[in-house]
Amino acid sequence: MTEHTDDFLDIPAQQAQFRELITDALRYARDAGASDAAAEVSESRGLSVAVRNRTLETIEQTRDRSLAVTVFAGQRRGSASTSDFSADALRKTVEAAWHIARHTAEDPAAGLPDADQLARHYPDLDLHHPWGIDVADAARLAIRAERAAMAVSDRITNTEGASLDTMEGHFVLGNSRGFLGGYPYSRHSLSVAPIAGRGDGMQRDFWYTSARRARDLADPVRVGRYAAERALSRLNARSVKTGQYPVLFEAPLAVGLLGALVQATSGGALYRKASFLLDSLGKPVLADHLDVIENPYIPGAQGSSPFDAEGVRTQARSVVEAGILNGYFLSTYTARKLGLATTGNAGGSHNLSLRSRLTRPSDDLDAMLRKMDTGLLVTELIGQGVNYVTGDYSRGAFGYWVQGGVIRHPVHEITIAGNLSDMFRQMVAVGADVHARGAKSTGSILIERMAVAGQ
Repeated sequence: MTEHTDDFLDIPAQQAQFRELITDALRYARDAGASDAAAEVSESRGLSVAVRNRTLETIEQTRDRSLAVTVFAGQRRGSASTSDFSADALRKTVEAAWHIARHTAEDPAAGLPDADQLARHYPDLDLHHPWGIDVADAARLAIRAERAAMAVSDRITNTEGASLDTMEGHFVLGNSRGFLGGYPYSRHSLSVAPIAGRGDGMQRDFWYTSARRARDLADPVRVGRYAAERALSRLNARSVKTGQYPVLFEAPLAVGLLGALVQATSGGALYRKASFLLDSLGKPVLADHLDVIENPYIPGAQGSSPFDAEGVRTQARSVVEAGILNGYFLSTYTARKLGLATTGNAGGSHNLSLRSRLTRPSDDLDAMLRKMDTGLLVTELIGQGVNYVTGDYSRGAFGYWVQGGVIRHPVHEITIAGNLSDMFRQMVAVGADVHARGAKSTGSILIERMAVAGQ
């Protein structure tokens, strides 16, 4: 896969122009009477090509740009945005934001971050690797993945298609406290979704690869074959008897459990008292062999960023250590609502990883199945049955019944249930089969026991 650029983005020139726009917006806000202001200018483009049955089905090309302004009248805030970068449009956008600020209610927590929290100097994290692939080549790669899936077995009878997506962009963020910074970025992915079987017995699965660099994407043939193998393994599924069983979450799903921890310890949920982990700082929230590490500075990683959406410098930190929660995920606003300091997480977490002190390098998925011995391996979740106020967790599921450490048959038409507080404390093992989705990564996670509703 060859990477090359075209003339879409002259990054240095565009960044210089964006910095001028930010400077102008802040000056207009100050001249209007604003006590503080912030602005962000961004531009991006993307290409999405989908094929089905080896035929090009859809082409979507996007190009977006935006200028957003936020102004403050003391502790009153107003925001407005535009896609027109002309001087007249910029003035009108600032005026619109100022009008809103003057007529909104005061909020004691409103305001920009303190100047000493802002990122002044930051490293290049190698986040921009544009891929100037054209539609024809993108379609060929997607067709290769789909063809590889169809060739695995004559039991692969159909496909929901394959798609290749690529995007790149850049932005500049600035505020009246002295912050001005930005950087370019890119993301690319390839996915395929084959269908196995016929009639009522049909089963679908998928697989994908994603990266900031095109050359880091997995080979399309490997992606297609693995997707087909996953679909084939789902054939002849049946239910299991209702009961209490150990449950092993496959790594791509286990990332969702880490996401649930982030949701429950995020400032918005905490200050609204809509979390089952209220007042949990310094208390055990996970099993005592587990750590959660945040590292925003991994070169090329999808969750890397030298500063958050407010310009606050990010930080490498231990969020959970030996099961004890050391920190929340806070923006400036939510931190002030809680009487705390921002953690540099406006916009989300940064390269969050769940690790177990008990994990050995040999703890692949097969080893995790042996650890579980008898129970349920879950590979798909259905529905949104998570109550973050109480921690109650109930999801439809698809997976595999495991006995003696060996997969015996696929399982469908079941529901798994528990409470996240208990599930977090009953994580007895984490696999070395680490999988990353976006800004989070973990291996497969074994829960000691959950309720499984089947026959």
